[in-house]
Amino acid sequence: MERRKLMGIGAALAVLPAWWALRQVTNEAKRDWRTDTAPLERAFPLLGVLTDAKWVSSRDNDRDVPSPELVISGFARLAPGKLAELAAAHAFVSEEPADDFSSWFEKPLRGQGPENPQWIRSHGLDRDGNGYSTTLWFDRRSDTVRFRALNPYG
Repeated sequence: MERRKLMGIGAALAVLPAWWALRQVTNEAKRDWRTDTAPLERAFPLLGVLTDAKWVSSRDNDRDVPSPELVISGFARLAPGKLAELAAAHAFVSEEPADDFSSWFEKPLRGQGPENPQWIRSHGLDRDGNGYSTTLWFDRRSDTVRFRALNPYG
């Protein structure tokens, strides 16, 4: 009986490293970026229904020190025709984003997004207030919006 117990414990211990490694790989995939569009649609109601997204949040991390501020950053695909609708109602200028995802939490987004984008921006669609801001860039060819927002929910 003792021998069976020891063999069972030994087998469990042999499986633990494989389980732990698999769990780490799964967790790494989850940490790269988020793909849910509902939080973005709440943050940016003017953009309407979004069909695809890759984004990160300053609160999705392993850091020990929590931040009271929330920053979200990433890319989302607009529904067909939405960018044309926005362009008809707002003035746009050609303008590149100032950085290539320079914050620590934005690293998974580097190299993502549309290929050879031609970014345009409407300063009328951006928000900037006391404790919050939103900046949006759009690529006409791919109907993609690149965004960065500080405290986007208010």
